[in-house]
Amino acid sequence: MLTAFALAGLAAAQDTTPAPTTQMMDPASMSAEQNYAKAQEFAVQADVAYPVPFYDRTLWKAAVDHSYYAASMEAANRDYNAYLAQLYTKTQWWVNAYNAWIRLGDLNDTEKQWASLSAAKLAYLALQRGDTTSARMYVEKGMSWADSASLQSIMKRLP
Repeated sequence: MLTAFALAGLAAAQDTTPAPTTQMMDPASMSAEQNYAKAQEFAVQADVAYPVPFYDRTLWKAAVDHSYYAASMEAANRDYNAYLAQLYTKTQWWVNAYNAWIRLGDLNDTEKQWASLSAAKLAYLALQRGDTTSARMYVEKGMSWADSASLQSIMKRLP
């Protein structure tokens, strides 16, 4: 029989969420520039801390949240909005990523690859739930950004 002490030790050993190395600050109390810098700082830490990026990880959530505040505070700042779109894509928050790329308008070649990936993921999810109309829309938009084997494969599965 495991004691409470042993159970606590096992639970602690399974916790993979590292404590942030910098103090968490309320993004609402910071300037857009401070939020943007903090988002970048947290993203670097998250890249080191986690093998796979997901929004629900403490450092990725902090990075996305600070980036969101920066982009919201200065909606016309393309750098802030592009970084937010990149973080949404990296953390696999596909619908937010797709919408953020759409809002940006003209994309550079790297951004087109990221945007196309978000469209491919949404197309696949739509296809899985039987929504071929949405899947086709995502594939077409994704291909307008950058063609990929994933988009080609999904297109072949559409009626």
